[in-house]
Amino acid sequence: FINNQSDDTELPLMASAKLTSYDHVVLEQGEVESSNPVEVKCRVKSRGGGSNPSTKIIWVIPEGSVVKEGDKLVELDSAALKEERSAQNIRKLASEALVIQAKAVLDTAKIAEKEYLEGTYEQERQTIQNEIFLAEENLRKAQLAYESTQRSVAGGFLTALQLEGEQFRVNAARNELQLAQSKLTVLEKYTKEKMLTQLRSDIEAAEVSYQNEQGVLEEEIKKLAEIDEQISFCTVNAPTAGQVVYANVRSSRSGNEFVVEEGAAVRENQVLIRLPDPSEMQVKANINESRIGLVRTGMPVSVRIDAFGEKTLHGEVTKVNKYPEPGNWWSS
Repeated sequence: FINNQSDDTELPLMASAKLTSYDHVVLEQGEVESSNPVEVKCRVKSRGGGSNPSTKIIWVIPEGSVVKEGDKLVELDSAALKEERSAQNIRKLASEALVIQAKAVLDTAKIAEKEYLEGTYEQERQTIQNEIFLAEENLRKAQLAYESTQRSVAGGFLTALQLEGEQFRVNAARNELQLAQSKLTVLEKYTKEKMLTQLRSDIEAAEVSYQNEQGVLEEEIKKLAEIDEQISFCTVNAPTAGQVVYANVRSSRSGNEFVVEEGAAVRENQVLIRLPDPSEMQVKANINESRIGLVRTGMPVSVRIDAFGEKTLHGEVTKVNKYPEPGNWWSS
């Protein structure tokens, strides 16, 4: 466009084009927080197997309090746990009694085996051996009597009928000896083996029962220790020094509001208190996905905080999430 008029006000503005840097500012609001806060969580498990919070706060230290390591921060209701501990202790004592009984049965079974080998078996064996010795003596006497009668019959002093009677006594003595020897064989080969098999089976069964009762007792002791640990978790102490900040959850349409106060119900692993480190602070801001591509780790950042007025703090981007923050149906 060419203007032939002499009025300079109508002339176009002219400037020389040059290649230089351009600052594209990404402006977002965020929250100032500690970069290394210590989170104090509820470690008490929910009772009854449900997912709903079942442990209540009965005392909490005022927010803003400066605490030292080991100071009490929160006290949770432990009444139900103490009742459970009393019932569990009764079960443990009952299990201890069963272990004692099982041990007595095992000891008795071992004594029974020793009693049989060193007592009953030896007595029976010696009794049968005595019967064998007696039967051998009776057989020897009967044979001598038979031989003497045989000579008398040959000399005509005794009759054949008397010799037949002596032969009967020899046969009877021989049968008694064979019977006694048979009893010893049965004792050594069958009765002893049968009794030892039964007695050793009783020992093995008693050992299994004893080990089982010991395992049950160990489980009962373990459960009691777990309950004691849970009771100890009801007193929440400061893991480090710091200033108390309640881990309240803001109200939202999802209904997940949570306020740290006496009477509030909490669940396992829920954060109750934060102990921030004021010497290392950071700003956490949500950036719209249309501009997140303009932000990279290491970029300079200017921070203005309401409490500091116009004062500007300087920092740099230390992290950019790879995925968007989770939202809900009304906020993405």
